[in-house]
Amino acid sequence: MFSQQEKQRYDRHFRLKEVGEKGQQKLKNAKVLVVGAGGLGCPVLQYLSAAGIGEIGVIDADIVDLSNLQRQVLYTTSDIGKQKSTIAITYLSAQNENIIFQNYPFQLEKNNALEIIKKYDVVVDCTDNFSARYLINDACVISEKPFVYGALHKFSGQLSVFNYKKGPTYRCLYPNPPKDGDIPSCSEVGVIGVLPSLIGTLQATEVLKIILEIGDVLIGKLLTYNCMSNAQQIINFEKSHIQITKLSTYDYNCELAESNEIESTILMEWILSKKEFNFIDIREEYEIDSYKLNATHYIPMGDFMHNLEEINFKIPTIIFCQYGAKSKAIVSMLKKQGIKNTLSLIGGVQRWVSSL
Repeated sequence: MFSQQEKQRYDRHFRLKEVGEKGQQKLKNAKVLVVGAGGLGCPVLQYLSAAGIGEIGVIDADIVDLSNLQRQVLYTTSDIGKQKSTIAITYLSAQNENIIFQNYPFQLEKNNALEIIKKYDVVVDCTDNFSARYLINDACVISEKPFVYGALHKFSGQLSVFNYKKGPTYRCLYPNPPKDGDIPSCSEVGVIGVLPSLIGTLQATEVLKIILEIGDVLIGKLLTYNCMSNAQQIINFEKSHIQITKLSTYDYNCELAESNEIESTILMEWILSKKEFNFIDIREEYEIDSYKLNATHYIPMGDFMHNLEEINFKIPTIIFCQYGAKSKAIVSMLKKQGIKNTLSLIGGVQRWVSSL
């Protein structure tokens, strides 16, 4: 049943014969999990909330950063340094007070994926890394849940729907993750600001079609879009015979060449034990303003390889950046020069802050 306020809010849906009151009730009864509240997650969450999805789970461990605001349009400057999932839910609740939101301010991981995903009807992949995508795929296959996939690269995006009505899965399209160093991350090569909104809106559209059981859902089809030429293409792919019965290990470093890393928890142990080590900040000046760590050296990435004489590599050296990608690149370059006693802080300052 709908209140008078809800009937007015969803009036344009009620007028559509393909939706109507019956379809709107389907939306109200639906539960959707959105993994990632970043560039893709923002438009997905906004449109699913506006459409009247009854319950929406938001999972994201990150905090809002100034560099996010170019494309993550749900946030404002005053949100910098705050938990993304929490802030997103605050705004979305103001947009539509009828929605039940579940906040998961942490990463989707092997030890929690099945427990969380089983509670939802549809999962939306708004992540930006292969580890998360393969984990989401495998957990959805085991839980028999469909998931809507989106991915971005510079000026182009991809979209598909996996594991729906026993259709192909993500592994049918991409059986194995790329090799280390094959795929640069968005934080390294960039992405045009409007692209996440375009692909994210298409993801939200697929979710509504699945719940309403209308239209031609992208089962066994990969839609590609290039915003420079406005060219779109749909590539068909078949279901393979890959069997997934349990979760495996999801630690793929596809974005950059393999390098040695250190977790935030281990770094904290080093600090508490007063272990001697170099702690080098390679962020740009505008990034440092977001959160300061007590670095022993500050050398921006562009100047780093020209200032090696400043560093005593006889003691352990931890290099960190905002997200962990640039520091991995520096450590990789140092290894190639025979400088081995170096580590990259996993997830950079973003992961460090979320672990506090």
